[in-house]
Amino acid sequence: MKGLVVKNTGSSYLVKTDEGTAVECIIKGNFRIKGLRSTNPVAVGDRVILGEQTGETVYITEIEDRKNYIVRKPTNLSKQLHILAANIDLALLIITIKSPTTNTTFIDRFLATAEAYRIPAHILINKVDLYDAEDLEYMEALIQLYTSIGYPCTVISAKKDIGIDQLSSLMQGKISLLSGNSGVGKSTLINAIDPLHNARTGDISESHHKGMHTTTFSEMFELTNGGYLIDTPGIKGFGTIDMKPEEVGHYFKEIFATSQDCRFNNCSHTHEPGCAVLEAVKEHRISESRYTSYLSILNDEDDGKYREKF
Repeated sequence: MKGLVVKNTGSSYLVKTDEGTAVECIIKGNFRIKGLRSTNPVAVGDRVILGEQTGETVYITEIEDRKNYIVRKPTNLSKQLHILAANIDLALLIITIKSPTTNTTFIDRFLATAEAYRIPAHILINKVDLYDAEDLEYMEALIQLYTSIGYPCTVISAKKDIGIDQLSSLMQGKISLLSGNSGVGKSTLINAIDPLHNARTGDISESHHKGMHTTTFSEMFELTNGGYLIDTPGIKGFGTIDMKPEEVGHYFKEIFATSQDCRFNNCSHTHEPGCAVLEAVKEHRISESRYTSYLSILNDEDDGKYREKF
């Protein structure tokens, strides 16, 4: 029997079978995916094969080949990957200008990770109804930056129903992943897109202006428009830990394009003479914030080193 993993609780998985039934499953202790060190060998979005059943316990015995997946850093000190979701058609990153503020390095790490796993990415700027003139000016600058690189941006307000119809059309018939820092309004947005799911919402911590976590594990929702939405935990950093230093520049579109003009094929874009990327940064043809994000990944800096205080 085959099915789709729609929820991960940490100790078990909810699988929607091809026959339309929901089955709670577990994996055997020695279940691993060859060549991939991860904290969770089975992820939401995986197509799986169900095998033997012992009493009321159903086991997942095999995972079908993934077309892609996306990862983040585990919360402990392990160097293993944590797979957020698999087989994604569209990665939606929800950000906010304030309450809380989304750091551009966080945005760039998400985009680089999506690029590395060949997942189309789209930026959603939420809570537009809260922004004053200065906020809106900064928002427009962000939109200009990311659209010029090739990442579409959509301005929304989950609470005021701004841009929701446009977003629903974008997601129609796709498996979409929705992610972002805690407090940016993921649960509220899910409710706006499809109120039937009645996702939990959390309050913003007034003392730190950071969202309180309301989602512990990734979960997939079936939408009325025929698509699926994968909700992920509120996260601080993405899984760039498996990127080789010489590959990081490949996942920044503008850096990769400009690097073709570097004097050396193995240029790290940090100090070499004849580096076209450094020249482009100096001439503001590559954003300084994007280049800083590139360096943070190259140096494998952790969240605390690049995350702004809110």
